[in-house]
Amino acid sequence: MTEQESAKRRSGFRAALSKEMLIAGVAVLGLVVYLVARFVFDKPEAWTNWPLWIVLALGGIPLTVDLVREILRGNFGSDLLAGISITTAVLLEHYLAGAIIVLMLSGGEALEAIAARRASSVLRALSERMPARVQRKQDGILVEIDISDIQIGDHIVVFPHGTCPVDGVVVEGHGVMDEAYLTGEPYQISKAPGSAVISGAINGESALTVEATKLPIDSRYAKIMEVMQESEQQRPQMRRMADQLGGYYTPVAVVIALLAWWLSGDPTRFLAVVVVATPCPLLIGIPVALIGAISLSARRGIIIRDPRVLEQIDRCRTLIIDKTGTLTAGRPTLTHIITGPGFEEEKVLKLAASIEHYSKHPLAVAIIEAAEARGLPMMPVEEISERPGQGLTAVIDHQTIHVTSRNKLRAANHPAAEHLLPSGSGLECVVLIDDQYAATYQFHDEPRPEGKAFIKHLAPEHAFERIMIVSGDRQSEVAYLAKRVGITEIYAEQSPEQKVEIVRAETKKARTLFVGDGINDAPAMVTATVGLAFGQSSEVTAEAGGAIIMEPSLIKVDELIHISQRFRTIALQSAVGGMALSIIGMGFASVGLLTPVAGAIAQEVIDLLAVLNALRMAFPPKTLSDVPVKSVEAKVQRS
Repeated sequence: MTEQESAKRRSGFRAALSKEMLIAGVAVLGLVVYLVARFVFDKPEAWTNWPLWIVLALGGIPLTVDLVREILRGNFGSDLLAGISITTAVLLEHYLAGAIIVLMLSGGEALEAIAARRASSVLRALSERMPARVQRKQDGILVEIDISDIQIGDHIVVFPHGTCPVDGVVVEGHGVMDEAYLTGEPYQISKAPGSAVISGAINGESALTVEATKLPIDSRYAKIMEVMQESEQQRPQMRRMADQLGGYYTPVAVVIALLAWWLSGDPTRFLAVVVVATPCPLLIGIPVALIGAISLSARRGIIIRDPRVLEQIDRCRTLIIDKTGTLTAGRPTLTHIITGPGFEEEKVLKLAASIEHYSKHPLAVAIIEAAEARGLPMMPVEEISERPGQGLTAVIDHQTIHVTSRNKLRAANHPAAEHLLPSGSGLECVVLIDDQYAATYQFHDEPRPEGKAFIKHLAPEHAFERIMIVSGDRQSEVAYLAKRVGITEIYAEQSPEQKVEIVRAETKKARTLFVGDGINDAPAMVTATVGLAFGQSSEVTAEAGGAIIMEPSLIKVDELIHISQRFRTIALQSAVGGMALSIIGMGFASVGLLTPVAGAIAQEVIDLLAVLNALRMAFPPKTLSDVPVKSVEAKVQRS
């Protein structure tokens, strides 16, 4: 899709939304004016009907045109019966009922238009995250240029905390970059001359000069935007619950009304049946339950952006979940300590943590936290240095402590390299004391405390048939995490394009729930039946998700599934129960036992019952999660 096409599409969304919002606004204003004039100032009904006429003219006439189009296409949804009801209401001079139906329809279509703009919002968030102008170094002088003017071989300066605008290689500077949003790698990655960088990565504290190896339009970030566009265009459209039910209810109501007219020869019977058949349990009961579900979700820290999430999530049978930041906390934890001959584990850890207080290395915090968890006191540091690419060196109590890496030891042919075990999953660092091998520290991105219990309960409690991890992280890291939480099906080192293909293939087999938190998850999130954005780490991901889990806890995902189940139960009770009562009423009207006026009154009673039942959605049950709490608490205590 070109930028011109995207702009045209956004313009279409805005026009549709503006139209429906205008009709809904006029309907609200007209109803308020009518009610105030009728019941506050006690004006005669003949004088107060004019606001309702305006509402019916603005909303009813376009709806009647759409009604004819739907009939010609063979579509019989709840909107079709609503159109017949509005027409009937006008013929019967029930203007208030007709205006209320116009409000319900325009409000619902406005919500749909807002949901349709979601793809446009995601793409806009993606583009806004990338800087429009960058600094190019020419003969030692910085020149500001447009990002589109970057050529292969240009030297681009990425300032601290800035976003890398292009794929390339570091040619000057030492520092770290956060690539988690794009690759799924949970750690900040050290960068030095010769290190590869990807567009969209967030720079750390030091300025880096990057030589562009690709044009911006060919960069990793641009490819993600392309996949995002393709995913939205190919996403299957889900029918609303009201339309699904209306597809059955509307033909039944129309047939009963026509039979009543044909058998009796009295057109009043047709009008009476249609009035009783007005689908207000669909048009009012379901939205009331939906509003209650959205409100309850918000109180639980879950923001519903697309109401279809509440209709679909409890029907999903395949969970596809990202690793970093969703199943894990997204930060390294010291998990294994291997000490050298003659060294004590706690003494080495105390020394290492004491000097790591002065380091900006991504693993420093994990070492300090491990020492604090054991109650080890910090020791005064006499001398300290951390030269780029050389590791951390300090003197404590006349001992020289050096924290470095396996590769640096081997490159220097250091004797300590002989003591190292084969490298496994995760990250590691090596500690030398007085140039002697003291310890190897291994780090992993550990699972959330509730992760295993959450995964284990999905099949028996929520009928999930498949659970898989799809991650951009390394195979060893994904396999380690999968074993910890009890998932056997994994896809590691997956690009955004590959994630989309996996999700698309699985969605053809069954409804899918995708949970992720990085920019590289956004295209897959849009492709899935339901996409959940986990946490608030990325505006792009939040825009792509149908719902946002504000508090990063898998318990909240389970709560949303339970809210969805409760919503569907209550909404179906209101809708199906209301329709059943309406069909009974249609039977009475068809044989002349209900006049059109009496039918309208009967329908109002049915609507009231449907709404009262739907209001139960706003009151939560005692618990909204069935994840075994005791096992989660026990794991938290152990950790």
